[in-house]
Amino acid sequence: MLNIILFGPPGSGKGTQATRLKDRFCLKHLSTGDMLREEKSNGTELGLEAKRFMDAGELVPDHVVIGMIAVRVDEVLNKGGFDGFIFDGFPRTVAQAEALDKMLSERETAIDQVLALKVGEEELVKRILLRGETSGRADDRDESIIRNRVVQYEEKTAAVANYYAQFDKVTYVEGEGGIDEITEALAAGIDALV
Repeated sequence: MLNIILFGPPGSGKGTQATRLKDRFCLKHLSTGDMLREEKSNGTELGLEAKRFMDAGELVPDHVVIGMIAVRVDEVLNKGGFDGFIFDGFPRTVAQAEALDKMLSERETAIDQVLALKVGEEELVKRILLRGETSGRADDRDESIIRNRVVQYEEKTAAVANYYAQFDKVTYVEGEGGIDEITEALAAGIDALV
């Protein structure tokens, strides 16, 4: 089983790239953002709790996200049909990384590699504002919320790469440039593992 974390700040292209890589490597794409938005649009208790944090550009609490991920992982492991997972938007904190490692270990698997996209702040803001024109997400149209999300990433999420670096599981990939070029750089990182 091959388990990859696609890592980077909001607007770095994780979702776009995960969609391209999942079919190429037969990986189940698990996007916490998509899952949370689905729960939110369905009006579930989890979705309503998450909405409060998401609308302010803040991180959803660990217990909410970890529980949701565990359910999705078990569904996939029970059904089969995939060679592993590509995690997109998770883990966002070192505590989540430790919880993910523990949860995967209990299922006799582990994270193989973190592919970390590097993108400058101004490029991130530009991309998210552009995405906001079609995404329907209020948090994609407010520059102050976008910049807060980038700050939250730097303060809380960037440490996740350091956590996995201690296990020699991080590869940094330039996240600015052509989409195809970035895909090939990420694919080369995955090819090196298989």
